[in-house]
Amino acid sequence: MLISSRPVKDVFYCPEESNFYSQCLESLVLNEGAHGKTIIEFGAGDGTPVINSLMRTRFDGIIHGFELNELAWKTAKSNIQEYELSAQYIIHNTSFFEASLPKADYLISNPPYLPAPDENIYQPLLHGGTDGSKIAKQLLSLDYENVLLMLSSYSNPEGFINYAIMQGYSIANFIVSPLNFGYYSSEPKVKNTIRELREKKMAFYSGNIYLLAGVLFKKHHKCQVDLSTELIQIMTAL
Repeated sequence: MLISSRPVKDVFYCPEESNFYSQCLESLVLNEGAHGKTIIEFGAGDGTPVINSLMRTRFDGIIHGFELNELAWKTAKSNIQEYELSAQYIIHNTSFFEASLPKADYLISNPPYLPAPDENIYQPLLHGGTDGSKIAKQLLSLDYENVLLMLSSYSNPEGFINYAIMQGYSIANFIVSPLNFGYYSSEPKVKNTIRELREKKMAFYSGNIYLLAGVLFKKHHKCQVDLSTELIQIMTAL
């Protein structure tokens, strides 16, 4: 399994979260009808989640990853070349929202979800707005038919799911895992914001544990079942 060795303040590094993202990508997308499809990724990081997924599956489509952090992009390019995946995983060092995006069947992302009053945190690119859901909402607003997003229980999960429903999405499937608060989420500025959100019933956690969900959103007309109610119940249970 590929693991990054970069300093945590330079490139996002959380093996547990990256491994879970990779698992969700495999189970909810790559092994479920995405063969031969084009996938677009917001925030590729050092590329390890997608690379690990590609090495474990028979996915034969193309994934275009976008990463704004130049050091992470260079690391991802090197990793992709090392594992001879350049034909399948193409990394772009440019702003996702300002780029000319290729047509794609799926949008995937472990988006920034750290809530804080501003982006002056350990890694500014991990800032998810005041409630942690700003970037995820921007991604859904692009109107892709199939969207895989990682959703945190301390980043206004119920509000975000209701926003997705208003944007015409249903939840086709999901996987949930408990995670420990780590280096980034334990930064005092972030942790204080999470506590404030909890008082407003917008963040849910217990002690050092929060829940992270890999969620496959599909447009209503493409989805035979909607698991929104079930996911809300789980993500607000702590």
